[in-house]
Amino acid sequence: MAKNTTPCHVGFIPDGNRRWAADHDLPKEAGYAYGIAPGLLLYEKCKEYGVKETSIFCFTQDNTKRPSIQKKAFSDATVTFALEIVRRGAALLVVGDETSAQFPEELKEFRQRQGVGMKVNLLVNYGWEWDLTGLQKGSLRSNEVSRLDLIVRWGGGSRLSGFLPVQSVYADLYVRDEYWPDFAPQHFEDALAWFKNQDQTLGG
Repeated sequence: MAKNTTPCHVGFIPDGNRRWAADHDLPKEAGYAYGIAPGLLLYEKCKEYGVKETSIFCFTQDNTKRPSIQKKAFSDATVTFALEIVRRGAALLVVGDETSAQFPEELKEFRQRQGVGMKVNLLVNYGWEWDLTGLQKGSLRSNEVSRLDLIVRWGGGSRLSGFLPVQSVYADLYVRDEYWPDFAPQHFEDALAWFKNQDQTLGG
């Protein structure tokens, strides 16, 4: 990719929902619902800036080890967000283990991409090991997802947490300390400005 251009594919790790809820004297599971509106705003910003593809960490197989009330909360929030962006014209692909009871029934049809708008990939009941085991049959389970240019993470963690390990090999990682429900458009604008100053040589 040439320097000083908008990234074609941006990944998002919207972390800090439970910590945000605790800071607001709410039960931990309440934080996920407060992440839906920020997600929709970010989706619109991506379209505005001409991003061609986005991937969003919704929940992982490891996350499903959490208490059942939290599992239901993040699953419900994921479904609500997914169906709304479809209504808004997204070309949605859901990547994750649909054979598990943890995978929302409402999203199974999107294991094949649906729609013709901006590509959105939601990682739902996703696990990096699950993804890589697809190689035993010839290809990644996430083989329809392109290489990432930029990954933006909220919540202060400077790690990928198993986020699309193959596609992220040359991605630049930008971290915000704010918790995800406190998302503001300036966060994304700052990430894009930061990205323009990175040297995307891809090893060359």
